[in-house]
Amino acid sequence: MPDEAWDALLARQARPTPFMRLAYLRALHASGSATGATGWQPQFVSLWRGNELLAACPAYLKSHSYGEYVFDWAWAEAYHRHGLRYYPKLLVAVPFTPVPGSRLLAVDDDARALLAQALRALARETGASSLHVLFGDDADQSALAAAGCSARTGVQFHWTAEGDTDFAGFLARLQREKRKKIQQEQRRVREAGIRFEARTGAELTDDDWNFFYRCYQLTYRAHHSKPYLTRDFFTRMARDMPEHWLLFNASRGDERVAASLIALDPQRRAAFGRYWGAVEHIPNLHFDACYYQPLAWCIEHGYQRFEGGAQGEHKMARGLMPTPTASSHWLAHPSFADAVNDFLAREGEAMAGYLDELHEHAPFKASGAADPAP
Repeated sequence: MPDEAWDALLARQARPTPFMRLAYLRALHASGSATGATGWQPQFVSLWRGNELLAACPAYLKSHSYGEYVFDWAWAEAYHRHGLRYYPKLLVAVPFTPVPGSRLLAVDDDARALLAQALRALARETGASSLHVLFGDDADQSALAAAGCSARTGVQFHWTAEGDTDFAGFLARLQREKRKKIQQEQRRVREAGIRFEARTGAELTDDDWNFFYRCYQLTYRAHHSKPYLTRDFFTRMARDMPEHWLLFNASRGDERVAASLIALDPQRRAAFGRYWGAVEHIPNLHFDACYYQPLAWCIEHGYQRFEGGAQGEHKMARGLMPTPTASSHWLAHPSFADAVNDFLAREGEAMAGYLDELHEHAPFKASGAADPAP
Protein backbone atom coordinates (compact mmCIF):
# COMPACT_ATOMS: atom_id res chain seq x y z
CA MET A 1 0.00 0.00 0.00
CA PRO A 2 1.61 3.32 -1.03
CA ASP A 3 1.80 5.80 1.83
CA GLU A 4 0.82 8.63 -0.49
CA ALA A 5 -2.43 6.99 -1.61
CA TRP A 6 -3.47 6.00 1.94
CA ASP A 7 -2.59 9.33 3.55
CA ALA A 8 -4.26 11.31 0.76
CA LEU A 9 -7.44 9.32 1.34
CA LEU A 10 -7.13 9.87 5.10
CA ALA A 11 -6.85 13.64 4.60
CA ARG A 12 -10.25 13.67 2.86
CA GLN A 13 -12.09 12.24 5.88
CA ALA A 14 -14.22 14.10 8.40
CA ARG A 15 -12.03 13.17 11.40
CA PRO A 16 -8.50 12.23 10.33
CA THR A 17 -5.95 11.61 13.08
CA PRO A 18 -2.20 10.93 12.97
CA PHE A 19 -2.86 7.44 14.34
CA MET A 20 -4.51 6.41 11.08
CA ARG A 21 -1.47 7.38 9.03
CA LEU A 22 0.13 4.41 7.35
CA ALA A 23 3.47 5.23 8.99
CA TYR A 24 1.88 4.83 12.44
CA LEU A 25 0.14 1.58 11.58
CA ARG A 26 3.23 0.18 9.89
CA ALA A 27 5.34 1.01 12.95
CA LEU A 28 2.94 -0.99 15.12
CA HIS A 29 3.47 -4.02 12.90
CA ALA A 30 7.17 -3.68 12.06
CA SER A 31 8.12 -3.09 15.70
CA GLY A 32 6.53 -6.35 16.78
CA SER A 33 3.86 -4.56 18.83
CA ALA A 34 0.77 -5.57 16.81
CA THR A 35 1.43 -8.80 14.91
CA GLY A 36 -0.01 -12.26 14.58
CA ALA A 37 2.34 -13.33 17.38
CA THR A 38 0.76 -10.77 19.74
CA GLY A 39 -2.80 -11.60 18.69
CA TRP A 40 -3.19 -8.93 15.99
CA GLN A 41 -3.13 -10.60 12.56
CA PRO A 42 -3.32 -7.79 9.97
CA GLN A 43 -6.16 -8.11 7.44
CA PHE A 44 -6.18 -4.67 5.83
CA VAL A 45 -9.00 -4.12 3.35
CA SER A 46 -8.83 -1.81 0.34
CA LEU A 47 -11.09 -1.15 -2.65
CA TRP A 48 -9.60 0.06 -5.92
CA ARG A 49 -10.83 1.28 -9.29
CA GLY A 50 -7.85 0.84 -11.55
CA ASN A 51 -5.05 2.73 -9.81
CA GLU A 52 -7.44 4.84 -7.71
CA LEU A 53 -7.83 3.93 -4.05
CA LEU A 54 -11.55 4.20 -3.27
CA ALA A 55 -11.69 2.94 0.31
CA ALA A 56 -9.46 1.31 2.92
CA CYS A 57 -9.26 0.44 6.60
CA PRO A 58 -6.95 -1.29 9.07
CA ALA A 59 -8.42 -4.63 10.11
CA TYR A 60 -7.15 -7.47 12.27
CA LEU A 61 -8.08 -11.01 13.13
CA LYS A 62 -7.89 -10.93 16.92
CA SER A 63 -7.26 -13.90 19.20
CA HIS A 64 -8.07 -11.91 22.36
CA SER A 65 -9.63 -8.58 23.40
CA TYR A 66 -6.64 -6.81 24.93
CA GLY A 67 -5.59 -3.35 23.78
CA GLU A 68 -9.02 -2.32 22.48
CA TYR A 69 -10.71 -0.22 25.22
CA VAL A 70 -14.21 -1.25 24.15
CA PHE A 71 -14.91 -4.22 26.33
CA ASP A 72 -16.47 -7.42 25.04
CA TRP A 73 -14.98 -9.92 27.50
CA ALA A 74 -18.46 -10.81 28.76
CA TRP A 75 -19.54 -11.67 25.23
CA ALA A 76 -16.51 -13.94 24.80
CA GLU A 77 -17.26 -15.63 28.12
CA ALA A 78 -20.88 -16.21 27.09
CA TYR A 79 -19.72 -17.90 23.88
CA HIS A 80 -17.32 -20.05 25.90
CA ARG A 81 -20.04 -21.12 28.35
CA HIS A 82 -22.13 -22.33 25.42
CA GLY A 83 -19.27 -24.25 23.85
CA LEU A 84 -18.80 -21.74 21.03
CA ARG A 85 -15.66 -20.03 19.76
CA TYR A 86 -15.55 -16.23 20.01
CA TYR A 87 -12.02 -15.85 18.67
CA PRO A 88 -10.88 -15.06 16.09
CA LYS A 89 -12.98 -11.96 15.67
CA LEU A 90 -12.50 -9.29 13.00
CA LEU A 91 -11.56 -5.89 14.40
CA VAL A 92 -11.25 -2.52 12.66
CA ALA A 93 -9.26 -0.28 14.98
CA VAL A 94 -5.91 1.32 15.64
CA PRO A 95 -4.14 -1.09 18.01
CA PHE A 96 -3.77 0.17 21.59
CA THR A 97 -5.07 3.61 20.56
CA PRO A 98 -8.56 4.60 21.78
CA VAL A 99 -8.64 7.89 19.88
CA PRO A 100 -11.93 8.64 18.06
CA GLY A 101 -11.69 9.39 14.36
CA SER A 102 -12.40 8.15 10.86
CA ARG A 103 -11.88 4.40 10.49
CA LEU A 104 -13.48 3.52 7.14
CA LEU A 105 -11.51 5.74 4.78
CA ALA A 106 -13.43 6.38 1.57
CA VAL A 107 -13.73 8.82 -1.31
CA ASP A 108 -17.51 9.06 -0.78
CA ASP A 109 -20.44 7.46 1.03
CA ASP A 110 -20.98 4.87 -1.71
CA ALA A 111 -17.41 3.62 -1.39
CA ARG A 112 -17.72 3.58 2.39
CA ALA A 113 -20.90 1.49 2.13
CA LEU A 114 -19.08 -1.01 -0.10
CA LEU A 115 -16.24 -1.19 2.41
CA ALA A 116 -18.66 -1.88 5.26
CA GLN A 117 -20.24 -4.70 3.26
CA ALA A 118 -16.80 -6.07 2.37
CA LEU A 119 -15.89 -6.22 6.05
CA ARG A 120 -18.93 -8.36 6.85
CA ALA A 121 -18.05 -10.64 3.95
CA LEU A 122 -14.46 -10.89 5.18
CA ALA A 123 -15.66 -11.81 8.67
CA ARG A 124 -17.61 -14.72 7.20
CA GLU A 125 -14.81 -15.81 4.86
CA THR A 126 -12.23 -15.89 7.65
CA GLY A 127 -14.51 -17.74 10.06
CA ALA A 128 -14.56 -14.83 12.49
CA SER A 129 -17.34 -14.87 15.06
CA SER A 130 -18.00 -11.17 14.69
CA LEU A 131 -17.03 -7.76 13.31
CA HIS A 132 -16.17 -4.78 15.52
CA VAL A 133 -15.29 -1.24 14.41
CA LEU A 134 -14.00 0.89 17.29
CA PHE A 135 -14.01 4.67 17.81
CA GLY A 136 -15.34 5.50 14.34
CA ASP A 137 -16.92 8.74 13.18
CA ASP A 138 -20.52 9.47 12.18
CA ALA A 139 -20.00 8.45 8.55
CA ASP A 140 -18.56 5.13 9.68
CA GLN A 141 -21.51 4.54 11.99
CA SER A 142 -24.03 5.23 9.24
CA ALA A 143 -22.37 2.90 6.73
CA LEU A 144 -22.01 0.13 9.28
CA ALA A 145 -25.61 0.46 10.47
CA ALA A 146 -26.75 0.07 6.86
CA ALA A 147 -24.58 -3.08 6.68
CA GLY A 148 -26.38 -4.59 9.67
CA CYS A 149 -24.10 -3.56 12.55
CA SER A 150 -25.35 -2.36 15.92
CA ALA A 151 -24.08 0.82 17.56
CA ARG A 152 -22.51 1.11 20.99
CA THR A 153 -21.82 4.34 22.86
CA GLY A 154 -18.96 4.96 25.27
CA VAL A 155 -17.55 8.04 26.95
CA GLN A 156 -14.21 9.80 27.14
CA PHE A 157 -13.17 13.13 28.65
CA HIS A 158 -11.89 15.93 26.41
CA TRP A 159 -10.96 19.59 26.84
CA THR A 160 -11.96 22.10 24.18
CA ALA A 161 -10.74 25.67 23.95
CA GLU A 162 -13.18 28.30 25.19
CA GLY A 163 -11.19 31.43 24.51
CA ASP A 164 -8.64 30.91 27.29
CA THR A 165 -5.42 32.84 26.76
CA ASP A 166 -3.46 31.18 29.56
CA PHE A 167 -3.80 28.46 32.18
CA ALA A 168 -4.84 31.00 34.81
CA GLY A 169 -7.78 31.98 32.61
CA PHE A 170 -8.76 28.33 32.28
CA LEU A 171 -8.64 27.93 36.06
CA ALA A 172 -10.75 31.07 36.52
CA ARG A 173 -13.61 29.43 34.61
CA LEU A 174 -13.71 26.50 37.03
CA GLN A 175 -15.85 26.36 40.13
CA ARG A 176 -13.88 27.59 43.13
CA GLU A 177 -13.63 24.17 44.78
CA LYS A 178 -12.28 22.56 41.60
CA ARG A 179 -9.86 25.43 41.01
CA LYS A 180 -8.49 25.31 44.55
CA LYS A 181 -8.00 21.55 44.26
CA ILE A 182 -5.90 21.92 41.11
CA GLN A 183 -3.88 24.78 42.59
CA GLN A 184 -3.26 22.71 45.71
CA GLU A 185 -2.12 19.70 43.68
CA GLN A 186 0.26 21.80 41.60
CA ARG A 187 1.63 23.53 44.70
CA ARG A 188 2.42 20.19 46.33
CA VAL A 189 4.27 19.06 43.22
CA ARG A 190 6.32 22.28 43.27
CA GLU A 191 7.00 21.84 46.99
CA ALA A 192 8.37 18.39 46.20
CA GLY A 193 11.01 20.17 44.12
CA ILE A 194 9.59 19.11 40.76
CA ARG A 195 10.02 21.18 37.62
CA PHE A 196 8.81 20.35 34.11
CA GLU A 197 10.44 20.67 30.72
CA ALA A 198 8.49 20.24 27.47
CA ARG A 199 10.22 19.05 24.32
CA THR A 200 8.71 18.44 20.91
CA GLY A 201 9.66 15.44 18.81
CA ALA A 202 12.45 17.05 16.79
CA GLU A 203 14.15 18.12 20.04
CA LEU A 204 13.99 14.70 21.68
CA THR A 205 17.22 12.72 22.05
CA ASP A 206 17.68 8.96 22.30
CA ASP A 207 18.27 9.52 26.00
CA ASP A 208 14.87 11.23 26.30
CA TRP A 209 13.15 8.33 24.56
CA ASN A 210 15.04 5.77 26.65
CA PHE A 211 14.02 7.43 29.90
CA PHE A 212 10.44 7.75 28.73
CA TYR A 213 10.33 4.06 27.79
CA ARG A 214 11.71 3.10 31.19
CA CYS A 215 8.86 5.05 32.80
CA TYR A 216 6.33 3.54 30.39
CA GLN A 217 7.46 0.02 31.33
CA LEU A 218 7.18 0.81 35.04
CA THR A 219 3.53 1.83 34.62
CA TYR A 220 2.70 -1.61 33.24
CA ARG A 221 4.83 -3.45 35.77
CA ALA A 222 2.97 -1.70 38.57
CA HIS A 223 -0.14 -3.49 37.28
CA HIS A 224 1.73 -6.79 36.78
CA SER A 225 1.39 -6.64 33.01
CA LYS A 226 3.61 -6.33 29.94
CA PRO A 227 3.80 -3.14 27.84
CA TYR A 228 1.88 -3.31 24.58
CA LEU A 229 4.44 -1.24 22.67
CA THR A 230 8.06 -2.18 22.09
CA ARG A 231 10.98 0.22 22.34
CA ASP A 232 11.40 -0.12 18.57
CA PHE A 233 7.94 1.35 18.02
CA PHE A 234 9.06 4.64 19.59
CA THR A 235 12.31 4.53 17.61
CA ARG A 236 10.20 4.44 14.47
CA MET A 237 7.97 7.25 15.73
CA ALA A 238 11.02 9.43 16.42
CA ARG A 239 12.27 8.76 12.90
CA ASP A 240 9.06 8.79 10.85
CA MET A 241 6.60 11.04 12.75
CA PRO A 242 8.62 13.33 15.05
CA GLU A 243 6.28 16.30 14.53
CA HIS A 244 3.49 14.40 16.27
CA TRP A 245 5.08 14.02 19.73
CA LEU A 246 5.53 16.18 22.81
CA LEU A 247 7.32 14.94 25.93
CA PHE A 248 7.09 16.41 29.42
CA ASN A 249 10.04 15.47 31.61
CA ALA A 250 9.58 15.97 35.35
CA SER A 251 12.82 16.49 37.27
CA ARG A 252 13.99 17.08 40.81
CA GLY A 253 17.27 18.92 40.59
CA ASP A 254 19.29 17.13 37.91
CA GLU A 255 17.39 13.87 38.29
CA ARG A 256 14.45 12.98 36.07
CA VAL A 257 11.64 11.27 37.95
CA ALA A 258 8.74 11.00 35.47
CA ALA A 259 7.74 11.43 31.84
CA SER A 260 4.45 12.09 30.07
CA LEU A 261 4.16 11.61 26.30
CA ILE A 262 1.52 13.55 24.36
CA ALA A 263 0.60 13.03 20.71
CA LEU A 264 0.00 16.09 18.55
CA ASP A 265 -1.95 16.88 15.42
CA PRO A 266 -0.45 20.29 14.55
CA GLN A 267 -2.59 20.76 11.45
CA ARG A 268 -5.86 20.35 13.34
CA ARG A 269 -4.58 21.84 16.64
CA ALA A 270 -5.43 18.76 18.67
CA ALA A 271 -3.44 16.92 21.35
CA PHE A 272 -3.89 13.48 22.84
CA GLY A 273 -2.77 12.17 26.22
CA ARG A 274 -1.02 8.85 25.55
CA TYR A 275 1.56 7.42 27.98
CA TRP A 276 3.14 8.22 31.29
CA GLY A 277 5.31 6.70 34.00
CA ALA A 278 7.46 7.58 37.01
CA VAL A 279 10.48 6.05 38.71
CA GLU A 280 9.08 6.96 42.13
CA HIS A 281 5.72 7.88 43.57
CA ILE A 282 5.23 11.60 44.15
CA PRO A 283 1.71 12.66 45.22
CA ASN A 284 -0.24 14.54 42.52
CA LEU A 285 2.58 14.27 39.97
CA HIS A 286 0.43 12.17 37.63
CA PHE A 287 -2.27 14.85 37.47
CA ASP A 288 0.22 17.63 36.79
CA ALA A 289 2.24 15.72 34.19
CA CYS A 290 -0.72 14.23 32.33
CA TYR A 291 -3.35 17.00 32.54
CA TYR A 292 -2.24 20.39 33.84
CA GLN A 293 1.06 20.70 31.97
CA PRO A 294 -0.42 19.50 28.65
CA LEU A 295 -3.45 21.79 29.05
CA ALA A 296 -1.23 24.79 29.76
CA TRP A 297 0.88 23.92 26.71
CA CYS A 298 -2.20 23.56 24.50
CA ILE A 299 -3.56 26.94 25.58
CA GLU A 300 -0.19 28.64 25.07
CA HIS A 301 0.21 27.15 21.58
CA GLY A 302 -3.33 27.74 20.37
CA TYR A 303 -4.49 24.14 20.37
CA GLN A 304 -8.25 23.67 20.34
CA ARG A 305 -8.68 20.19 21.80
CA PHE A 306 -6.99 17.88 24.30
CA GLU A 307 -8.25 14.32 24.57
CA GLY A 308 -7.44 12.70 27.88
CA GLY A 309 -7.67 9.07 26.76
CA ALA A 310 -9.86 6.17 27.81
CA GLN A 311 -12.00 6.13 30.96
CA GLY A 312 -11.57 8.28 34.05
CA GLU A 313 -14.32 10.35 35.67
CA HIS A 314 -11.55 12.00 37.71
CA LYS A 315 -10.58 13.90 34.54
CA MET A 316 -13.84 15.82 34.67
CA ALA A 317 -12.88 17.60 37.89
CA ARG A 318 -9.81 18.78 36.00
CA GLY A 319 -11.70 20.50 33.20
CA LEU A 320 -12.13 17.66 30.71
CA MET A 321 -15.77 17.22 29.72
CA PRO A 322 -17.62 13.98 28.90
CA THR A 323 -17.68 13.24 25.18
CA PRO A 324 -19.53 10.27 23.64
CA THR A 325 -17.59 7.75 21.56
CA ALA A 326 -18.95 5.20 19.11
CA SER A 327 -18.34 1.63 18.03
CA SER A 328 -20.19 -0.80 15.76
CA HIS A 329 -20.68 -4.54 16.20
CA TRP A 330 -22.00 -7.47 14.18
CA LEU A 331 -22.20 -11.07 15.41
CA ALA A 332 -22.62 -13.96 13.00
CA HIS A 333 -24.50 -16.24 15.43
CA PRO A 334 -28.21 -15.25 15.20
CA SER A 335 -29.13 -16.00 18.82
CA PHE A 336 -26.11 -14.24 20.26
CA ALA A 337 -26.66 -11.34 17.86
CA ASP A 338 -30.18 -10.91 19.23
CA ALA A 339 -28.91 -11.07 22.82
CA VAL A 340 -26.13 -8.55 22.20
CA ASN A 341 -28.47 -6.19 20.34
CA ASP A 342 -30.84 -6.28 23.32
CA PHE A 343 -27.94 -5.60 25.67
CA LEU A 344 -26.69 -2.70 23.54
CA ALA A 345 -30.14 -1.11 23.49
CA ARG A 346 -30.35 -1.23 27.29
CA GLU A 347 -26.74 -0.13 27.71
CA GLY A 348 -27.34 2.76 25.31
CA GLU A 349 -30.24 4.05 27.39
CA ALA A 350 -28.14 3.82 30.54
CA MET A 351 -25.22 5.58 28.84
CA ALA A 352 -27.46 8.45 27.70
CA GLY A 353 -28.60 8.92 31.29
CA TYR A 354 -25.03 8.71 32.53
CA LEU A 355 -23.88 11.39 30.08
CA ASP A 356 -26.74 13.67 31.14
CA GLU A 357 -25.81 13.17 34.78
CA LEU A 358 -22.16 13.98 34.09
CA HIS A 359 -23.06 17.20 32.30
CA GLU A 360 -25.20 18.23 35.27
CA HIS A 361 -22.02 18.11 37.36
CA ALA A 362 -19.82 20.11 34.99
CA PRO A 363 -16.80 21.63 36.79
CA PHE A 364 -17.18 25.05 35.17
CA LYS A 365 -19.03 28.03 36.58
CA ALA A 366 -22.24 29.07 34.89
CA SER A 367 -21.66 31.76 32.29
CA GLY A 368 -21.10 35.09 34.02
CA ALA A 369 -21.35 33.57 37.50
CA ALA A 370 -19.05 34.76 40.26
CA ASP A 371 -17.50 32.53 42.88
CA PRO A 372 -19.68 32.09 45.98
CA ALA A 373 -18.55 33.81 49.13
CA PRO A 374 -16.19 31.64 51.20
